[in-house]
Amino acid sequence: MRHVAIIGIGTGNPDHLTLQAVNALRSATVIFLTDKGDAAPELLQIRKDICERHLTPSFYRIVEFRDPERDRASDNYLSAVEAWHKGRCALYERLIREHLGENERGAFLAWGDPSIYDSILRIMQALSKRDSVPFEYEVIPGLNSLQMLTARHRIPMNQIGEPISITTGRRLAESIASGNPPDGDVLVMLDGDCAFSRIADRDTQIYWGAYLGMTGEILVSGKVCDVAERIRQLRSEARAKRGWIMDTYLLRKPRAG
Repeated sequence: MRHVAIIGIGTGNPDHLTLQAVNALRSATVIFLTDKGDAAPELLQIRKDICERHLTPSFYRIVEFRDPERDRASDNYLSAVEAWHKGRCALYERLIREHLGENERGAFLAWGDPSIYDSILRIMQALSKRDSVPFEYEVIPGLNSLQMLTARHRIPMNQIGEPISITTGRRLAESIASGNPPDGDVLVMLDGDCAFSRIADRDTQIYWGAYLGMTGEILVSGKVCDVAERIRQLRSEARAKRGWIMDTYLLRKPRAG
């Protein structure tokens, strides 16, 4: 039986891997690496650096592949994502069938933790129900960007006795536009449009970070009304320079009293 490990690799630093992740990586004979192309070659190199740091070269082989692009111009987000997932399912099925032999172990490296806003687990769940390429899989959790963000800002993720929510920039923008901004502390991921800049409450604090734990890490904190434009500018400059950016932030309202 083929075996696949979905390994959370943290936010780009080889030191982020847990011992469980390292052991799973060392047991794999085939490492599947996503190639984002010329726009972000650094993302592929980071994954290769992780393999070189933790593995013996003669004991594994690398298979590079390009993920299908999601239609970002579509007015129907869910339909676009569904079509994207179908394309990824077909690709991953072919990768496992053509490059992973019977009784071999393969590994896909997931940025951060594969359970947080990453579709690879949905892909594997769908593939595991098909009969065309029988395989079993396991999930190795990883250090995620939310943990790195609060660690680098040296703050707890929640206030005493208070809940937190995790959302995307798209959903945050929708809630602000509807006049119902989220209550309490909010951790925001995948915000390419800087939805935080639409926050009207002048007391809301933001703790923002990009390239967390990596060379070139950027951290900014303060009241949203004071630092929003600075974050937007830093984000734009960093993305233009490196060709990609991964960032996240926490929005926090001061407690009453």
